[in-house]
Amino acid sequence: MKNQTQALEHASIQQYCKVARLPTVAANFVSLAEQAVKENHGHTRYLEALLAIECEERDRHAIENRIRDAHLPRLKTLEEFDFAQAQQISAARIRELAEGGYIERKEPIVLIGECGTGKTHLATGLCMAACRQKRRVRFTTAAALVNELVEAKQNNQVRKLMSRWQKYELIALDEVGYVPLADIGAEFLFQVISERAERAAIIVTTNLPFSEWTTVFPNPRLCKALLDRITDRAHIIETGTESFRFRRTLERSKKR
Repeated sequence: MKNQTQALEHASIQQYCKVARLPTVAANFVSLAEQAVKENHGHTRYLEALLAIECEERDRHAIENRIRDAHLPRLKTLEEFDFAQAQQISAARIRELAEGGYIERKEPIVLIGECGTGKTHLATGLCMAACRQKRRVRFTTAAALVNELVEAKQNNQVRKLMSRWQKYELIALDEVGYVPLADIGAEFLFQVISERAERAAIIVTTNLPFSEWTTVFPNPRLCKALLDRITDRAHIIETGTESFRFRRTLERSKKR
């Protein structure tokens, strides 16, 4: 009789948890109750433990969702970045940025350097850090964003798409300068960046010094206006000219 009553109580609790959307509580209330009895914990301590694991699980799921929605090229963190191979980059400065103050202040970050110097890894790592803070983040390349906007224009969906991009707290725009842009593409990129100026944070990676951006943005006035918005209050980080990715390849070859 006791076992039957207990089974009914458990079923009732499971149902209440389902209605209240507390799946972690539903999965753990029995085992934690047994642990509370063994360790002589009171009802309040038991309830605290149940709510704590529910909140922890919700946080974990929220972070996973933010990372998935960010469309990161690879799941690289700042902890994995080899600052010893890139001594011109201040690890302390990057870690300070990872705390997210620049997002609160709506400041840009510009990573400038040659291919293989860690720009994309750093941008991805900063995005990962923002996702861990449960911020809305989106990573894309300049070319992919322009293609998306051009396609939206053909379908009369530009305003809708721009509105969606404005909702992100942080956008990482990778590979600006790798591919020359047609006038329409340059205008779209300018529109995205200008609408975020002083309103939301953006990370830009580029292999070109600012003096050479006219090779990508053929309209000098547009290029000047774009640079004005990107560099205003920006954290400009130079990653160097020597590819440590290429250097690692050479070192592996020598070992073989």
